[in-house]
Formats: sequence, structure tokens, C-alpha cells
Amino acid sequence: MDSRKLAVLCQELADNKKAEDIVILDVREISSVTDYFVIASGASEPHLRAIVDEITDKLRENHHLRAKAIDGTLQAAWIVLDYFDVIVHVMRADVRERYDLETLWGDANKLRTRKRKTARASSAG
Repeated sequence: MDSRKLAVLCQELADNKKAEDIVILDVREISSVTDYFVIASGASEPHLRAIVDEITDKLRENHHLRAKAIDGTLQAAWIVLDYFDVIVHVMRADVRERYDLETLWGDANKLRTRKRKTARASSAG
């Protein structure tokens, strides 16, 4: 699977568990470390765990992909999943605001993906 498809899949998996403010940064032009960052917020330790588990479990079960490394803790409210070409950051909103990766990597383009229709969006109309 190419890195763009993996990044979008990680975004969709995080969205399955209602992760908030999910962003994909295309860092191919400015980083030699990875191609994409996927950044997602969760509201609590259980929410962060659910998001991380959804991503790691589904990628392993459905695509035979395992993270090369997992760093951080639920208590620290920031978990990093390293899939080599895609690095996923799952963080509580206050931690995300403090470290502000989007500004730190401000030269990166945000990947635009199609939003899937949700029950909330279709009933709000």
C-alpha cells in the first residue's frame, strides 16, 4: 500500500472511533523521516486507547501491517504510531495545542480528502 493510501486509511480508522480534528500533513518535501503525519485528538485516556487500538488492530488484521515503533503513553496523552512512511500522532486536545505540530510543520501541505457522510451531517440538513 502506498503511503498516501495508508495515511488516508489511518485517518478513516481514527474517524471510526470519533477522533477529533484529524489532519494529514504531507511532509514529503520537507522531511527525510516520513511522507505523512496523521494527527488526531481524543478527549480522554479511554478515547485515546480506542483510537490507537482501532488503527493498530485493523491495520494488522486487514492489511498485515504492524507499527515499526509505538512511543508515548496514555498517561502522557500522546501516542505515536510509526508506520515508517506514515507517522500517526494521537493526542489529547490540550497536549496537541501545547506542542502545536501543525505550526511546527507549517510548511507542510494539508492533504485534502473526501469527507464521508455521517449521520450527523445528513440529518443536520
